[in-house]
Amino acid sequence: MTFSTLEVTRHDGGLVVVTINRPKSLNALNETVLDDLDACFTALSSDAMAKGVVLTGSGDKAFVAGADITQFTSLTRESGQAFAERGQSVFNRIENFPKPVIAAVNGFALGGGCELALACHIRIASESARFGQPEVNLGIIPGYGGSQRLPRIVGKGIAVEMILTGEMVSAARAYEIGLVNQVVPDDELLSVSLAKLGVITSKGPIAVKLSLKALRLADDLSLTDGLVREAELFGEACATEDLKEGAAAFLEKRAPNFKGR
Repeated sequence: MTFSTLEVTRHDGGLVVVTINRPKSLNALNETVLDDLDACFTALSSDAMAKGVVLTGSGDKAFVAGADITQFTSLTRESGQAFAERGQSVFNRIENFPKPVIAAVNGFALGGGCELALACHIRIASESARFGQPEVNLGIIPGYGGSQRLPRIVGKGIAVEMILTGEMVSAARAYEIGLVNQVVPDDELLSVSLAKLGVITSKGPIAVKLSLKALRLADDLSLTDGLVREAELFGEACATEDLKEGAAAFLEKRAPNFKGR
């Protein structure tokens, strides 16, 4: 796969690294980046060789410093809504991706960059990473899901503070509030992220896919309805060969050889 704003590299074990490659603009999101992300994740979703994705930014200054602000000056009520809906659609694709996605956050993750990280399943940050939703400084609000995903991840109180003040938080603070899962030295970010992804992809692929689906349902359903769907998905997993292999491997004290069926 070749994209004008992305670099896609493959690693052993079916691990894929997708790098947003606009370092001169701090990897800012524009229409081309969104189109490339959309096409890339669409292709990888049906790629049997791809087991999981690490998403990061090029250079050492930014994961994604935000949306390209030059796009904002001509926005109207109608075009602004369409602008937000387009970004939300792409980020929804990443959140609903059937394989694990880890955001390896290097440097600034601001505005749309923070929202992109929020759409990933796990976030690992370098020590120099900085997070924020500074849209109020421009007279607008988060438009790519920040007002919805941030409170679900860090709680409403912290989300209100971050969005209304527009202030950045450090990687250490992001870990304290549950925004990121882990903070690592800058030069270990990619290796740690790939190692974490490798741990996940060594598990039963159907189980990982169904787990992601069950976890997404938790945001949208009542506990009662969510438990019903969990039981259904559990039953679906029980009908797989992977369950039989996993149970046999446990009892035989050996590593499982999952086939994804």
